[in-house]
Amino acid sequence: MTGVEVGIASVVLIVLLIYTGLYITVALGLVSFLGVWIIRGDVELPINLLSLAVADTVSDQVFATIPLFALMGLIVGQAGLGKDVYDVANRMFRRIIGGLGIATVAANAVFASITGSSIASASVFTRISVPEMLRYNYTRRFSVGVVAGSSVLGMLIPPSAMLIIYAIVAEQSVGQMFLAGIIPGLLLSVAYGGLIIALALFAPSFIGGGGQGTDDDGEAIGFIGGLRKLMPVVILVLVVLGGIYGGVVTPVEAGAAGSLAALIIAVLKRALSWRGLWQVLVETGHITAAILMLIIAASMYSRMLGVAALPTQFSEWMQGLDLQFTSVMLLYVVMLVVLGTILDTASIILIVVPLFLPSVEAFGGDLVWFGIVTVVGAEIGLLTPPLGLSVFAIKSTLNDPEISLFDIFYGAFPFALTMLIVLAAVIAFPVLSLALI
Repeated sequence: MTGVEVGIASVVLIVLLIYTGLYITVALGLVSFLGVWIIRGDVELPINLLSLAVADTVSDQVFATIPLFALMGLIVGQAGLGKDVYDVANRMFRRIIGGLGIATVAANAVFASITGSSIASASVFTRISVPEMLRYNYTRRFSVGVVAGSSVLGMLIPPSAMLIIYAIVAEQSVGQMFLAGIIPGLLLSVAYGGLIIALALFAPSFIGGGGQGTDDDGEAIGFIGGLRKLMPVVILVLVVLGGIYGGVVTPVEAGAAGSLAALIIAVLKRALSWRGLWQVLVETGHITAAILMLIIAASMYSRMLGVAALPTQFSEWMQGLDLQFTSVMLLYVVMLVVLGTILDTASIILIVVPLFLPSVEAFGGDLVWFGIVTVVGAEIGLLTPPLGLSVFAIKSTLNDPEISLFDIFYGAFPFALTMLIVLAAVIAFPVLSLALI
């Protein structure tokens, strides 16, 4: 077999192994190791490449952003800031048609800006938003669908773990990727709000009855109380994003400063015990270890593709088809959506991006813009069957037999369709992601 044939077989085998339930880390690492061994016929080369992959991952300072932002997000969850943000958003939007749904989107957008995790957002707002919406007679499908749809904002609005992973794979600036995600993230949030209003006007049976809370429920917070609840969030946003964009700190330093600020806020709110802190630290270790092992395996995979010369051959093949760049991006988006039905976002980024990067560069495409397209396209998979991680996170968090997986997928469908429209806008108008850079 030629190197290209081994490379193609390796990519197919990796997808099949992941689909059968094998961990992405194991699939990437094992197949990549065997692929290099087969191509070169020498076991020492894949061993050396694996050593290099581990050394690069451990020694590069940019990887320190992973545990720091994970720690900050977990502390924020322990401090109950998600509920505080939702309470304020509920007060602001409760008189609008579908107001609790819009409040959930707004709260998720703010929460995403300090956690960067869709799964965390899905878990938090399933506990907070769904019971409230059901109490005000919203339908089950809409209640869980709006949480699932808005949870993906955590993957786009900075700081985002997926933007960090893409930046590492594509060798781009983490700070620039964060900047590029702001406008598309806000655009998606506004589009979700418009979708909810449109559904309330033209498909009221999908949303359900009223959603009008009592005055006592909405006014109990008060203006001063609302400011007090939002102040910790404002502080964290200023420390993390303000520090990065103001040039005061690097993304790594911003993660450290944000974690410290979140810890101080949690202590002042008396929301974090010693036992809770230990659990947060242990969970941070688990998350960090899992992601770093994944990146090591992805680094090995990229090296295997390089040995097989597959990205170069793939780029030349694409150019030989005489396709326009628009057609290439259409093919890419279709691949993202299809893979999103069986793989998680990180897996898609790690498997597909190394193949398409040379082609995008050959056509003169901006790699920062391409990263936003990748993340938005891959996010759609979080809401689509059979593997929608946000949907499964909501189902496991609810533990309610009356709400099925079908109900959650059905409720999330309009939001997935809205994401596809926003993705088309980002592709057609790259300035949406590049204006702030």
